[in-house]
Amino acid sequence: MFTLDVVSRIVHVATAITLVGGSAFLLFVLMPAAKQLEEAPHQQLSKLVMGRWKRFVHAGILLFLLSGFYNYYRAIAKHDGDGLYHALIGTKMLLALGIFFLASALVGNSAAFEGIRKNRAKWLGWVVFLAAIIVIISGYVKVR
Repeated sequence: MFTLDVVSRIVHVATAITLVGGSAFLLFVLMPAAKQLEEAPHQQLSKLVMGRWKRFVHAGILLFLLSGFYNYYRAIAKHDGDGLYHALIGTKMLLALGIFFLASALVGNSAAFEGIRKNRAKWLGWVVFLAAIIVIISGYVKVR
């Protein structure tokens, strides 16, 4: 079990680094730089980037769910009766579900979420902000 525990933790953290880092890069570097392009090249770049980024988002959500539920399952016994731990982890999970929704809407094609895609910077900002809160909660829970 030890090896699986370590692998699961590495997968979870590596996925977080990839998706949160990629989202921050999109928000703070790529999107502002792409605004300098004329409309047609800007749209083409956006389509190409989002097409590739979609695969990372969907795979990352799957890896987060698998590793996160496994990690929580393994931690339950260690934190039996620790209400604060479970409240913070529950909050972290709810925030992650919100991020999963926004990230999926941002890379998807559904007409229902076109409004989110039209305000990509705003909603990507929320993704990065919520991810930062999750990192803070995770760091606190790990060392308390």
